[in-house]
Order: sequence, then structure tokens, then C-alpha cells
Amino acid sequence: MNNEADLEMREKEITKTGFIGIGANILLSGFKAVIGLVSGSIAIVLDAVNNLTDVISSVITIVGLKLAKRKPDSEHPFGHGKIEYFSAIIVSGIVISAGVMSMIESIKKIINPNAPEYNTYTLVIISAAVIVKLLLGRYFKAQGLKYNSAALTASGSDALFDAVISFSTLLGAAVTMIWGIVPDGWLGGIISVFIIKAGIEMLFDSVSSVIGKTPDSELAREVKETIAGFENVLGVYDLMIHNYGPNYAIGSVHIEIPAELHAYEIHALTKQIQQKILDEFKFFLTVGIYAIDDKHEAEREKINAAALAHENVFATHGIFIDDKIKLVYLDVLIDFAVEDREKLKAAILAEVSGIMPGYRIEISFDTIYSG
Repeated sequence: MNNEADLEMREKEITKTGFIGIGANILLSGFKAVIGLVSGSIAIVLDAVNNLTDVISSVITIVGLKLAKRKPDSEHPFGHGKIEYFSAIIVSGIVISAGVMSMIESIKKIINPNAPEYNTYTLVIISAAVIVKLLLGRYFKAQGLKYNSAALTASGSDALFDAVISFSTLLGAAVTMIWGIVPDGWLGGIISVFIIKAGIEMLFDSVSSVIGKTPDSELAREVKETIAGFENVLGVYDLMIHNYGPNYAIGSVHIEIPAELHAYEIHALTKQIQQKILDEFKFFLTVGIYAIDDKHEAEREKINAAALAHENVFATHGIFIDDKIKLVYLDVLIDFAVEDREKLKAAILAEVSGIMPGYRIEISFDTIYSG
């Protein structure tokens, strides 16, 4: 949740970078298409097609950014930031389609090979394309990391990869000119495989962001350490960070605090934590409370030991013992690999019941929501 000035700057820089990519890729695509058609090189023609898909990718990135910045409304209270991920999914489909078409043409060329006609000008143009793509890739990646744009970062990686592809085309041209061998169709096939692979990886990453993936482990660690630094915070658990776009997130967390704190002190503590996280990490955090007293320390230690004795149990927290209504409540952190959760819960329940006879036992399973 950056301020308006930050958002405007981010949009401006990403848009500018996108237009630079459009201009550069149109020029590269035009040059390569002419050279490929004149020389009869399918590898160069496919390389030109790949550059053309980069143009389309940049256009969709810019359009997606414009749509994603729309303000929240009654139907989308968390904004439209995830549109950036959907634009990346569309780009992925275009890239995969281009790769499949390229593969088909390459197979035709392998079956019916024709020797391309290369010359010095051809090699110079391809060499220049390698250099341009290297510079463009580094620029895109730097801008993507600076302005938290997965689309730009991916475009940067794609551009660097294009440089490698263009270099392989250059190598194939040299082989044809020196030894008379025609690896053109095979090079086109290899290029097609890498285009398809890049598209699939982009698709999986974008879909994962839409579904909701684990937050960056370094971010989670820093947030937890920041919260743990507050006075009266005895433990930090259940951190969740829900991503609603590259630039907007909402989170929640549970903290353990001394049971003797008054409501006013708890309210003040949670507001301080919320403001600190908002200032330093730019997202809003809801803070839940686990009250810890000294009266039941021995029982908590026994319950914790009983739970940890089971395989795939990482930790327990929020152990709450209410003597008035005879209730024991605990959260148990388990591995995603646990297949039969009910069986594990029944086993822990039986052991805790032995430790706390006559009490109703409530167990809630948690998993690792953040790194």
C-alpha cells in the first residue's frame, strides 16, 4: 500500500520501459524477418517471430497495468491489482502458441531442408541483435526489481534468453558458411522448445500468484522479527500475507502476550504493531491475541511435548486452558505431507486428554502459511 506518488511513479516507469521494449523489439523483428526471408533461414524467421511476441507482451503489460490501477469498488473491495497477473497469463498463452507454431515450421524445414544464404551483413545484424537483447534484458530486469513488477522481470529474463537464442542462430549461420552444413531446422526446433518452456514457466508462475502462493521467506522473517521486537510480545505465529496484486497486500498474525495485560494495553500494542508494519512493509496487518499465563506453564509444557512426539508435527502455540469451563485449546503446526489429519488429531487428542482429564480438548491444525 504505497502512497499515490509512489504508485504514479511506478506506473510511469513501467509504462516507459514497456514502450522502450516495444520500439526495440519492432526494429529487431523487422530486421530479422527481412534477413530470414532473404536468406531462407527458418531459425532467423522464428527468432523474428519471438521478438514480435515480445512486442505483444509489452503492450499487454502496459494495458494490464492501466486496468490494475483502477480504484476499489463495491464488487472488488481489494482493488484490481491481480489484473497484472491475468495479463501475464495472456502473454504466456501467446508465447506458448508462438512456440508451437515455430516447432511445426521447424519440423517442416527438417523434413525438407534448404540451405540458407548468409552473408556478412546477415551476421552483423544478428550480432547487433544479440547485444541489443542483452542490454534490453538487463534494463527490464533492473526496472522490474526496482518497481516490483513480475511482468517486467519476466520480460527481462526472456530478453536475456532471446540473446542466447540469437547467438545460437549466429552460430548456425557460421557453421553453414564455413562447412556447408545446414543445422537451420534443428536450431529452429531447439528455439521452439525454449520458447514453449519459457511460456509454460511464465504461465505457472502467474497462475500461482492468482491462486495464492507462499510469501517471500525473507519478507516473512523480517515481519516476524519486527513484531517480536515489541515489548510484551512473547511469540509470533500464523503470519499470513494475502497478495491482491504486485503492489497491494493484507495480512494477519497471532501474537502471544502476558495474560495480565489490560484491554487498553492490548489495544495500544496491536495498533503500534499495525502502524510499524504499515510504515516499514507497506501492508495492513490484523493482529490476533493468544493470552499466556504462568499458572498453567507445567501443563503447557506437557501438552507441547506430547504433540511434538508425533511425526510431521513442527510446533504448538496458543495453548489456552480455561479452568472455569474446563476447556483446553491449542494450535498444532503440521507438515503439508500429513495425509490422515483426523487420525493424527485423534492421537494427540487422546494424549492431551490424559494430561488434562475432565477437560474438553479443541485442536486446530495450522500449516506454514509464510516462509
